[in-house]
Amino acid sequence: MLRYLFADELNQFPLLRDSMFRDRADQFHTRLGWNVQLTEEGEERDQYDVLNPLYVIWEEPDGRHGGSMRFLPTTGRTMINEHFRMLLEDRPLANPKIWECTRFCLARDAAPNVSAALMLGGAEIGLGFDLSFSVGVFDARMVRIYRRLGWSPMVLGTIGEGRDAISAGLWSFSEARAHSLCEKAGVPRALSRLWFHRSRSRTEEIPLARIA
Repeated sequence: MLRYLFADELNQFPLLRDSMFRDRADQFHTRLGWNVQLTEEGEERDQYDVLNPLYVIWEEPDGRHGGSMRFLPTTGRTMINEHFRMLLEDRPLANPKIWECTRFCLARDAAPNVSAALMLGGAEIGLGFDLSFSVGVFDARMVRIYRRLGWSPMVLGTIGEGRDAISAGLWSFSEARAHSLCEKAGVPRALSRLWFHRSRSRTEEIPLARIA
């Protein structure tokens, strides 16, 4: 199932929390060889995890992490503004209707539908918070995944070529897109809405400053 959790809610689900950060270490450090910092517990966390982001997490039946993404509003600190602004022609992006998505992560044994489920979670966040777009930075390996899922971004800028290319893109939201992702994820639309609104009921009274 999909869970939508702010960072300060993760302690309610310690197995899900710990397996997510360990899977991030496995993907970004071990498999991809990124220069990321690991904790003594073998977890990958960065400076944006302390800003109380909103996570969309695929929870496996045993309570462990199957995949996740992280969202922050662009009105606060973001990776794209602080590390990848060259992809925006050096112009910072700050818009309350645009949230940044980062740390797309899959567990090693994730089922084939988990990628689609995570993208569905992103669509639910966009619709639920009345956003216009999400923005993210992606490398060449992700292009095929987005194309397969039928939700390719509008590219804002690219540096590098071929397998070394890094791009920034915008994803727009619509009910039609959510329905399509439900089909690809194998999740009924009503169930997807339920997962989001059940989570949202815990946080709907919390101002956006909480995650800025």
